[in-house]
Amino acid sequence: MKKTLFAAALFVATATGAVSPAFAAPVSYKIDPAHTAVAFIVNHVGFSNVIGRFNTVGGDVVFDKDAVEKSTVTVSIDTTSVDTNHAKRDEHLRSPDFFNAKEFPKMTFKSTKIEKTGEKTGKLHGDLTMLGVTKPVVLDVTFNKDGVSPASKMETAGFSARGTVKRTEFGMKYGAPAIGDDIQLLIEVEAVKS
Repeated sequence: MKKTLFAAALFVATATGAVSPAFAAPVSYKIDPAHTAVAFIVNHVGFSNVIGRFNTVGGDVVFDKDAVEKSTVTVSIDTTSVDTNHAKRDEHLRSPDFFNAKEFPKMTFKSTKIEKTGEKTGKLHGDLTMLGVTKPVVLDVTFNKDGVSPASKMETAGFSARGTVKRTEFGMKYGAPAIGDDIQLLIEVEAVKS
């Protein structure tokens, strides 16, 4: 009889929200620009692959470990911060031939769906907007770790992402195909709990 009453009381408490289920709630994070890298690799006339990065990146991650598919990601990248370790080339990359940074100073990514593919892996679907054109992109993502960082003493989550985009689909046609159309993306993110 006591067990029945306790079970009934627990059911009522859970149904009314007095007791919450034992699941972790989604956690909101801000991307840590000091520990985040958005890099790209592009073939240069078949002779080599140029490696570049964007030095100014920001955004938000809402991460739900118990229901990864409910997580969300938004990222903003400053196109004027493109850096290939060569000032003249970087100036050209900011010009209307490539990123047209004066007219389009931001490139954005907003997630639309996340699929879990393994214990710590998934596919991050989202809309990439570059040069005023929005196209769907899929990134392969690995959840590296979460917890208190020994460096910052803050709650941190880390992710790695890889993918490929075709720059001509966004209207960036200069030099193609001699300068590669397929751009490999290498993204490393640490995000700090908001």
